[in-house]
Formats: sequence, structure tokens, C-alpha cells
Amino acid sequence: MASSDEALVRSLYEQHGKALLAYASRVTGDRALAEDVLQETLIRAWRHAATLSEQTGSIRGWLFTVARNVMTDKMRAKSIRPTEVAESPATVPVERDHADRVVDSVVAMDALERLSEEHRSVLVEIYFEGRSVAETAEHLGIPPGTVKSRSHNAMKNLRELLLGRSAALKGVA
Repeated sequence: MASSDEALVRSLYEQHGKALLAYASRVTGDRALAEDVLQETLIRAWRHAATLSEQTGSIRGWLFTVARNVMTDKMRAKSIRPTEVAESPATVPVERDHADRVVDSVVAMDALERLSEEHRSVLVEIYFEGRSVAETAEHLGIPPGTVKSRSHNAMKNLRELLLGRSAALKGVA
């Protein structure tokens, strides 16, 4: 009995496998999913081998109906589950403790202190005091264009200071 079921499934695969796979690939747009559909369809045919051999209707029609039902089930299941995302080191949140935040603050404040008074005062007004360019210009008594250029140059200098410090620390490690 088992060998006749196996022969039936093998015969079904040889006769209808390519057509079922093509159909499932067209509908799903996913070759791997289509292969899963084909496999599940043949498993169901194996489970219902006695029914298939006695059935008066078209075996091919039965197989395509089963394949359609399997695809519908898989699509429904896929739409219910959230999308899986591979975990990578970049997406794993890194726990930072209080000491790391303190060190970052000290490093940032040190770099800020190394800027010229003109650059530092503009950054303090904009980023720490929360003032707009116009408010900063009025408070410091300089034109808004000067505030913009000083803030741009200050950020550039600050970035260079921080990157230089980071490179120096990497050399120590």
C-alpha cells in the first residue's frame, strides 16, 4: 500500500508538478513560496491517495484547487504575522549605562570649550538656549548671516575635534 501511494505521488509530480509550480509562482510571485505550495499540495494528495484513485473528477483540477487553497491559507497566515526582520548588530540596541553618558557629556563639553568664543557663544544660544537664528543675532548683536556662518563653522570645528578625539582614543585601545 505504501509503495503504491509513493508511486501515485511520484506520478502526480511528474505529470502535474511543473504546471502546479508555474501556477503557484505566478500567483505568489515568490519561487520559494511556490515550492512550499507544491510540496503541501503533493502531501495532501498523498494523504488522500485513496480518494484520488477512486475520484471520478479530474485529478489535475483537484490538485489545482488544493494548490489554490494552500496559497490562500499561506497568504492569510503571512498577512496576520508581522514581517520578520533579520537581527543584525546594527539593529540590536546597545545598552548604555550612566557612566557612558557621563563620559560623552564630558567629552562634548571639553570639545565645546576648545572652540573660539565666537563659535561657542552661537552654539550655546542656538542649541542650549533654544533660540532661533534671528533671536541669537539680536541677543549677540550680530547679523543673522553671521550667526548662520558661525554656527556652520562651529559645528564643522566641533565635529573635527570630536572625530580627532575618537581617532586618538582608538589608537590607545
